[in-house]
Amino acid sequence: MWQLYLFVFLATFFGMEAVAWLAHKYLMHGFLWFLHEDHHRKDPTSFFEKNDYFFLIFATPGILSLAIGVYTSLTFLLFIGLGITVYGFAYFLVHDIFIHQRFKWLRKTDNVYFRAIRRAHKMHHKHLGKEHGECFGMLWVPFKYFVEARKSKHANA
Repeated sequence: MWQLYLFVFLATFFGMEAVAWLAHKYLMHGFLWFLHEDHHRKDPTSFFEKNDYFFLIFATPGILSLAIGVYTSLTFLLFIGLGITVYGFAYFLVHDIFIHQRFKWLRKTDNVYFRAIRRAHKMHHKHLGKEHGECFGMLWVPFKYFVEARKSKHANA
């Protein structure tokens, strides 16, 4: 039975990348742009953004799944909640800490994968408006950014 729960957890974690991509493209760059806009036009004097409300919005299904899974016999919901929560933590580490440096950790990482993620996100932020965006995912980015990161790493070696 633990294999099924492990599968549910992993499927949820990796499925969250698709959920994040769709939500970012169609909600955050759609009718919820009023909450996301300040993320593209950062105010350097403020630590918090309206965009931070998405933390609460996206954490809610994880919290509910965890609670229902713990307090009922619907154990699979516990593992769905764990998958959502672990993805949220990965998002926080990659997006807020590594990419945007909201905390000054992981600054000197020179891994090709992380360089590709950083470059793809930079390309996303070159668009200040909600239209014409690209690279809406977080952990999965187009292959061309891996190629660029690999080339630039070899050029700097």
